[in-house]
Amino acid sequence: MGSAVMLGAENYITDIDGFNLGTLIVRVAIGLTLAAHGYGKFFRGGRIPGTAGWFDSMGMRPGKFHALLAASTEVGAGLLLAVGLLTPLAALAFVALMVVAGWTVHRDNGFFIVAEGWEYNFVLAIIAVGIATTGPGKYSLDYELELIENFDGTTGLLISAVGGIAAAIAQLALFYRPPASE
Repeated sequence: MGSAVMLGAENYITDIDGFNLGTLIVRVAIGLTLAAHGYGKFFRGGRIPGTAGWFDSMGMRPGKFHALLAASTEVGAGLLLAVGLLTPLAALAFVALMVVAGWTVHRDNGFFIVAEGWEYNFVLAIIAVGIATTGPGKYSLDYELELIENFDGTTGLLISAVGGIAAAIAQLALFYRPPASE
């Protein structure tokens, strides 16, 4: 089994191998989920032209630029998180994408996804922040390339959460021009 570690006076015992495996499973699941969304924008349904028209209609202009940006970022950030490479930056991109999507598409529908609310966006963003905070685990390229030594939990949290929210606010301030209410 995995090695055990004593944590503080509470004497909690954590299975480090189990933690690393669990982190891998979560990273791969949400990373590939986001990458699939980007893939869909490129190769399914209306593709980039259809996505561009939808972005224009909701006020993210120019639509083609944002369709390409969203699709590329979804694929790139999703794959980076799945393999655990540059994890805090991949999580930052996750947060930025989810905040923009939550604000532009789902905000007026409330929280719950059954009503097209922002629940799904929130959950994906929080999971990404959690992974950036705990680190990608031993089964990651960050670990293999010795990149995780440069980040502690607070740094991962700040990069992903604060950086992601700041990036989303900047994108919305620069480009979001919602259509006038009818």
